[in-house]
Amino acid sequence: MVNKNSHADHLPERTCVICRKKMEKEALIRFVVLDNEIVFDLQKKIASRGFYVCNNNLCVEKLDKWIRKHKKQ
Repeated sequence: MVNKNSHADHLPERTCVICRKKMEKEALIRFVVLDNEIVFDLQKKIASRGFYVCNNNLCVEKLDKWIRKHKKQ
């Protein structure tokens, strides 16, 4: 009998900051903010505040505008 509290079948979901679609974490591209710079997190393991974007051309194209809008001065 499977334990209801088991996380064995759990797939983490994240939301694209551009289109707001929820998807599995592995289907998205992760970026982090390090020293006030945006860095691509290829392995998705950098310990810093991160955000996710779809691997979709439209979302990637809109990313620059989103960064400029949300960048802290």
